[in-house]
Amino acid sequence: MKSIVCGLVLAAALSPAVAHAQNAGLTANFGEIRLNAGFTPDPYRVSITAGGSIDAYDDTDLPGACVGNISAAPDFEVTYSAGSLPLVFRTRSSTDTTLIINGPDGRWYCDDDSWGDGDAEVRFNRPQSGTYDIWVGTFGGGTASATLLITETP
Repeated sequence: MKSIVCGLVLAAALSPAVAHAQNAGLTANFGEIRLNAGFTPDPYRVSITAGGSIDAYDDTDLPGACVGNISAAPDFEVTYSAGSLPLVFRTRSSTDTTLIINGPDGRWYCDDDSWGDGDAEVRFNRPQSGTYDIWVGTFGGGTASATLLITETP
């Protein structure tokens, strides 16, 4: 029995390191909010530090459209009660930023430059009620000051 345990410990020590991936279950780095359809102010703004040590493209099992350097924990969490309006997440930064969102349906939604000039946008035309875990990444590494905008205005 002792040799089996030693063998398992040795095998674990010799195994390649497993990359730390994003985890929607962790506490959001910059807080959370509950928003109901028709919320004010619109847009709701959150100042964050974008980026992290995880390469979303190479070090995770996220879909190929997900790029940027992110942290393990989400940057922000929104619990949303949907109405008939769209729900849109945007980034604003002097650095090229990306968005990675785990929606209430458990699916991943990603964008790099859809809002133009290196800013990202993920739009839910028919949003679901529930929790949206949001990562704001940096394209090319490092960290940067950024603003996450949450709006119902197209």
